[in-house]
Amino acid sequence: MLAYFVVCPYEAVAAAKIGGYLFPALNSVELYRAGGKPVYLPHLILSLLVAALLTAMNYRGVRLSATFQTWTTLSMIVLVIAFVSAGFGHGSAANLQPIFQGNAFVSILLIVQIVPFFMSGFESVGKSAEEAEAGFAGHHFSRAIGMAILVAILFYVTIIAAVAYSAPRQSFFNESFATAVALEKSVGSHWMGSLIMATAFLSVLKCFNGNMIAASRMFFALGRCGLVHRGVAYVHPHNRTPTVAVVWVGLATAVVILGGESILVPVAEVGSVCAAVGWMAACASFVRMKPPAGGQIAAVVGLIVTTLMVLMKMIPAIPGHFTVYEWIALAIWSCLGLLLHAV
Repeated sequence: MLAYFVVCPYEAVAAAKIGGYLFPALNSVELYRAGGKPVYLPHLILSLLVAALLTAMNYRGVRLSATFQTWTTLSMIVLVIAFVSAGFGHGSAANLQPIFQGNAFVSILLIVQIVPFFMSGFESVGKSAEEAEAGFAGHHFSRAIGMAILVAILFYVTIIAAVAYSAPRQSFFNESFATAVALEKSVGSHWMGSLIMATAFLSVLKCFNGNMIAASRMFFALGRCGLVHRGVAYVHPHNRTPTVAVVWVGLATAVVILGGESILVPVAEVGSVCAAVGWMAACASFVRMKPPAGGQIAAVVGLIVTTLMVLMKMIPAIPGHFTVYEWIALAIWSCLGLLLHAV
C-alpha cells in the first residue's frame, strides 16, 4: 500500500511546484522551511486543494474517477506528441553525447533504483477488479498490465530521447524542470515550456488519481481480511465506494504534503523499495503455488530481480542507498501498520 500511497502526496506537491513555474507569483509568502527548502503558502493551498478535490471525487464514485482518468490521459497524450515532435524537429544527434555522465554502470544503477516508483501503478489494474465493467474477463487484466508496461517503456524512453536530442546537456543540467528548459531553448519560444508544464500538470493529476484508487482499494482489502481494523472495509451504501479508506488516504496525503518539496526525493526512494518488496512477495507467493514450469521460471527470475532491487537500497556500499531520512519514513510507516493491526 505504501508504494501506491506515497505517490499521492508526491504528485500533490509536484502540482504546486509546476504551478509555481507557470505562475511565478505563487512562489511567495514563505511559511516555514522543511528539509532546508521553503514551503510557500500558495503552494500549500494548491497541493491541499488538489488532494481535497481528488478525495471528494473518489468518495462520490469510481465512475466519476474513471471518466476523469480517461480525459486527463487522452489530453496528456496529445500534448506529449506535440512537444516530443517539436524536440525531434529542432534538435541534433550531436546533443545525445555523452551517453552517460561518468561511469556507465553507476548511471544505470542509480536509474534502476527509482524505476519501481515510476513504474508503480502498472499492476494496479487488479486492484479495481471488483469495480470493472460487468463481463470483464479475468484474462483481460493480464493483457491490460502487459500493455501498461509496454506503453510506460515507450513513454519514458521517447521523452528522455526527445529531451536529450533537443539541446546540449550542459544547457539544462542544473535546472529544476530540465525537460521544459531543454525543449524551450531548442524551439526558442517560452510557449513550449508552458505547454510541457501543462502536460506535466495533467500527468500529475492522472497519477495522483490512479494511485489514490489503488491505495484506497488496497487499504480496503487489508481491512476486509482483518490485517487492519475492519472498519476500514466499510462500503458506502449509495456511492458503492470504500469511503472510509478513501478519506483516510486523503487525510494522510494532506499531512505528508506539509513536508513540502523536501519530501519528493525521500518519497521516491521509499516508494521504489516498497514497490519492489510488493513484487517480490507476489513472485514468492506464485512460486509457493507450484505453477507450470514456465510460470515457475518467470516467478524465480522475478524473485531474484526484485530482491536485488531491494538490496541496492539497503546496502550502504552501493551508490544511491537509503539515507537516515528514508529509514525514518519506513520506520514510521511500519509503526503505523502495527498500530492499525493491533487496534
